[in-house]
Amino acid sequence: MRYPEFLPQNGTIGFVAPSFGCAGEPYYSAFVNAQRKFKGLGYGLKLGPNCYEAKGVGISNTPEACAEEIMEYYCSEENDCLISCGGGELMCEILSFIDFDRMKQARPKWCMGYSDNTNMTYLLATLCDTASIYGPCAAAFGMEPWHSSLDDAMGLLSGKKDKEGKLVVRGYGKWERESLKNEDNPLAPYNVTQDLDIKVFLGRQKLEKTDQTVNFRGRLLGGCMDCLVNLLGTRFDKTHAFIEKYKKDGIIWFLEACDLNVFAIRRAMWQMEEAGWFQYVKGFLIGRPLCLGQEIMGLDAYGAVLKAASRHNVPVVMDVDLGHLPPMMPVVVGSIGEVSVQGNNIALDYRLQ
Repeated sequence: MRYPEFLPQNGTIGFVAPSFGCAGEPYYSAFVNAQRKFKGLGYGLKLGPNCYEAKGVGISNTPEACAEEIMEYYCSEENDCLISCGGGELMCEILSFIDFDRMKQARPKWCMGYSDNTNMTYLLATLCDTASIYGPCAAAFGMEPWHSSLDDAMGLLSGKKDKEGKLVVRGYGKWERESLKNEDNPLAPYNVTQDLDIKVFLGRQKLEKTDQTVNFRGRLLGGCMDCLVNLLGTRFDKTHAFIEKYKKDGIIWFLEACDLNVFAIRRAMWQMEEAGWFQYVKGFLIGRPLCLGQEIMGLDAYGAVLKAASRHNVPVVMDVDLGHLPPMMPVVVGSIGEVSVQGNNIALDYRLQ
């Protein structure tokens, strides 16, 4: 696994829009304020040509233009890392125009984003054997004040370690059910009103919250299930080769969902399992889906995941701070993760091996 150099002090952050750009509110004002904050921290900025565009369908520009932007900025020596402007809908369409061999031969560079950006963070790991960060997009950094999850994301980009010398992130205690961010309030911070309530299963058995700590270790792989099932079976799906290469480490699958309802999540889990993706699984980290609380015909979000996940007799940690109901713990895709869960406390210790 190739690991990029960390963002240096006074280094340059590149911004690209392979999915949505920051063309309209509240994203425009949030992105402008994010740039102000990054400059205040001493960083230089390089904006790609699509950052403020809205010419595409579900993405900032044409698939060809979006592919060209991210390739040029990834291979450029004029920036030290990349942060995607936002998520979106059809980033998958740019993949047909990306030269992944060229990106693999370039100096590795941290690329951060989530949701639709799974199309890049996942493929950098599985096609280019290069670590990436599944974390917040650029506009989130415009909030006032920053949530600690954004400090964590910048900490990973810059290689900041804790007092014990570890590259580690931890859960945040509370999460946001309803956002206050809108066109009239573009810089609103996360509206964290809900208490974190982690659920741990081994097989179908739910483990009671005691003083017992659940620990497991493996190479981290995953992202937004909406995107992953679209990649599955295409010419970009080299998951089997990746998990075979790292089968001694085993895989921790981190998964979350955006538009999928509970039945779609269950179908996605079935599809990934039948494709053999879970062959060497050591554990699952499941983020809160947007459909959290939904029940259809007796199926809820837990049953949607556990039907497949429970068959592997590994820890399944659910309602983790990952994904579309913020805050989210940034994840180093492709790294060795050491997971520790005790009650509602969770820690992810990243080993760049």
